[in-house]
Formats: sequence, structure tokens, C-alpha cells
Amino acid sequence: MSSSEKILIIGAGGQIGTELTETLRAKYTGTAVIATDVRENEGLSKDGPFFLLDVLDKAAIYSLVEREKVTQIYHLAALLSATGEKNPEFAWQLNMDGLLHVLNAARDLKVGKVFWPSSIAVFGPGTPADHTPQDTVMDPNTVYGISKLAGERWCEYYYNRYKVDVRSIRYPGLIGYKSAPGGGTTDYAVDIFHQALQKGSFTCFLKPDTALPMMYMPDAIRATISLMDAPAEQVKIRSSYNLGGISFTPAQIAQAIQKHILSFTIDYAPDFRQAIADSWPNSIDDVRAGADWGWKMDYDLDSMTADMLHHIALQLGK
Repeated sequence: MSSSEKILIIGAGGQIGTELTETLRAKYTGTAVIATDVRENEGLSKDGPFFLLDVLDKAAIYSLVEREKVTQIYHLAALLSATGEKNPEFAWQLNMDGLLHVLNAARDLKVGKVFWPSSIAVFGPGTPADHTPQDTVMDPNTVYGISKLAGERWCEYYYNRYKVDVRSIRYPGLIGYKSAPGGGTTDYAVDIFHQALQKGSFTCFLKPDTALPMMYMPDAIRATISLMDAPAEQVKIRSSYNLGGISFTPAQIAQAIQKHILSFTIDYAPDFRQAIADSWPNSIDDVRAGADWGWKMDYDLDSMTADMLHHIALQLGK
């Protein structure tokens, strides 16, 4: 990356944004990585430029991109699945208007590349549940999934019509220790580690045999940056790439934790999030990401579990 380039991260205070900002700032020195969020964030403003930014404020986005001569945008601001179901109209407005503001700014101000995250939430009850292929039935039944599917179509449209170099990944559930869960259906797989170390027990809002595709955050961040660093001719899918990760159930992650904390116990109290999880795939086929830009996962369930418990124990002073 040349010294004249600038990377803008919108929604940098979220689960992905926190770690992505940290990783990119370690990679690129100085003021190259600009973090923004709708709320003040001391951690993000400590190590580089930070601005308050509401993604629904189109004029503010244009002004910032133009003033800072932004050449790459990572647009991460969104309302997630479980939170979105509580306020579906606002979720649609935030997720769709925010994306269109960014795509239009990229088109009008000649931004070099845009990253926008999609999700396994684009799939639905009619989607093949096992090894879900890249191209398949997509019938999401949450407002989050509907907005992500619409967003994929907009991204491909802006690439085909306006040549906006937009790139995307359908993230599975993401697991990390550096930020709090953000209101997603897969968030149990983050909270379980904290509860295991603090209480020795966990009550799960999904059934014990609910398999979902997950990914450890270091793998997700590496995949994101790898996709953005790939030559444009290698990015052959302009809607969004499947990313597979690790598929496991609540019972299986509990067993992985019990290898380290013998006394850990889990019980189950399924709630409205069970219906969301039941509409999502059990596992994902991400062969296209491997073939096009060399994607390969590093962490499996056991190595992720050991690393999560180690780092959260350090945070808790244990």
C-alpha cells in the first residue's frame, strides 16, 4: 500500500471492527487507518485517528471520504440478527441505507476498494443445510438475512454497472475475546467461555444438538484482509464468498471446554433465537474462496477453545 492511501473503517467499535482496526493499524503505520463509530471509543482513538460517524448521515460520509482522501472502505456498521428482530424496520433502514451511502460515495468519489460483510443469515429454511454451496436457494426469514441478501445484490450491481471494486464474505458465527457479543444468534459461543471461567456453568439459548458454522476471529480477520489484498482479477464473485469455518453444536463446544475445566456444566433454555438458528446451515462449502484467492482456515474447535480460555483468563486476572 502506498503512503498516499487511506483506509476507512465504519462501525469500528463492533466485534469485527475492533480486531480489524487493531490488525490493520499493526500492518500500516501512521494515520493510514481511520476508525469511525456512532459512539465514542477510547480504545480506537488511542492508537490512531478516530471520528464519530453515523452511517445514516450520507453527507458526513461523503465529507469524511473526500477530506481524508480515502481509498479503501471497510463498511461494518449493521444491526445483527437477534437485535434486528426486535426492531425490524430500523434494522432494514440501518443495514440498507448505510450500504447504499457507502456504495454511492465509493462510486462518486472514486474510492479504490470497498469491503462489506454478508452472513450465513442469507440462507434460509429452503437452503441445503449441509455443505451449503456457494450458489443455492436463498430464502432468509429474518430482517438481518433479508437485508444481507439484498446487500449482496446491490454490491454485485454496483460492481457490474459502476465498476465499484466491492468485495464481500458471508461470515459464519464469529468467536473472539477482544470485544463483547453484538446481539447475534451465534453469540452463545462467545459468552460460554466467559461464563465457564467466571461461574463454571452456562445456560444456552439453543438446543444441545444445534450445529452452526463458526469461525475464530483471527481466521476471519485474516480472510478479510486476504480478500482485500487479492488482485481484482482473482475476485470472481462480486456478491459474497462463502466462508466455512468450524461447524459444532453447543454440546460439542461444552465438551471442548470440559477438557480444560473438568467441572464445567451446561444446561439449555432455548428461546426465539432457536428458530433463527434452525433456518441457517449446519455447515458451509467454501471451496470457491480457496480456489479464487487461496483461503485456508487455521483454527479448529480444540485449538480455538484453548486460545479463547487462555486469553479470557488473562483478562479476568486468573
